Amino acid sequence: MRDSGPGVAAAHLKAMKLSIHSPDELVAAIPHLLGFQPEESIVFLPLRSDLPVARVDIPTTARDREGVWQSISDAFRRYAQPDSNVAIVCLSADREQAHVVGQDFAARLGTIGIGTPILLWADETRWADLDTGDMGLRTDAARETVAAATVLSGRAQPAASRESLAESLVGDREPVTALLPETRATARENTAKVEGRWALARMQRFQRDGIRLSDADAARLLIAVESTPTRDRLWLDMNRGNAGSHVALWTDMTKRAPDEVRAAPASLLGFASWLSGHGALAWCALDQVPEDKRYALANLVAAAVQSGMHPREWEASKTPTTDRGTETLAPTRPTAPQGAVRPAHGM
Repeated sequence: MRDSGPGVAAAHLKAMKLSIHSPDELVAAIPHLLGFQPEESIVFLPLRSDLPVARVDIPTTARDREGVWQSISDAFRRYAQPDSNVAIVCLSADREQAHVVGQDFAARLGTIGIGTPILLWADETRWADLDTGDMGLRTDAARETVAAATVLSGRAQPAASRESLAESLVGDREPVTALLPETRATARENTAKVEGRWALARMQRFQRDGIRLSDADAARLLIAVESTPTRDRLWLDMNRGNAGSHVALWTDMTKRAPDEVRAAPASLLGFASWLSGHGALAWCALDQVPEDKRYALANLVAAAVQSGMHPREWEASKTPTTDRGTETLAPTRPTAPQGAVRPAHGM
């Protein structure tokens, strides 16, 4: 699964409630909300939690702006309420272009009943209110205040860029690769039910102790989740309360998994990331699904993030599923439209 064209990703903000006192602090919060430091981006920050956070590569033409609007408008319409408001922050070296883009999207959001009381531009050193003209410096004090608040909330500190976030999912895959033939042979000797029970118990043990799996256990778990019923049993364990533990487990499994067994852990990581409100990490995880894999769960995650679906909708509708049922739930792998949610550079 790969990016196609300029992109946007939507993720619902979960649990991280910040007390923002200035435009400087609002800009400083953006990397913590996205999971990485964006560049040349327009960011939509909900001033109520039921709207998605979204980041878009700055669209440089009217055609690009229309394409981006087609990508994000459904997600915002889905959750808009009469009093919904969004802050728009344009991060760009080009203040004039940011003004045009910001005003354009503020007007578009107004057509679907969403107010934009905050419209800011910022570069690496300054910020400006695009409505009033007020300006100020981006300060270390604001960055440190926001960073301290996010540490207290338990949220990981942001990556320096989307590229570094993606690179964090690639580790040493040789130890598990070497163990796969023997581990696969042993798994064949056991019943699928035995391997499924072991996988569930091993996941639950990780949730209790948080200790990294040995290479042998990692290889066994990766082979176990090749079975769709086993994978689905672990998938259906996910909820917003335990998503952080799942992110930790499947991040490690994705980093260590060779191509032949990486589709399942990467898709599970993508789903857990989405539940946690980490849209950028969800896309980076889906990028780890090998291109030759037509993987239904990966498509389901992509559809959830692309549509701006709120995780509570998943929890409300979650029912036991079968191998066949999972395939029915997931859309076929689409080619992303212009301005689609698969971002080329960023969330």
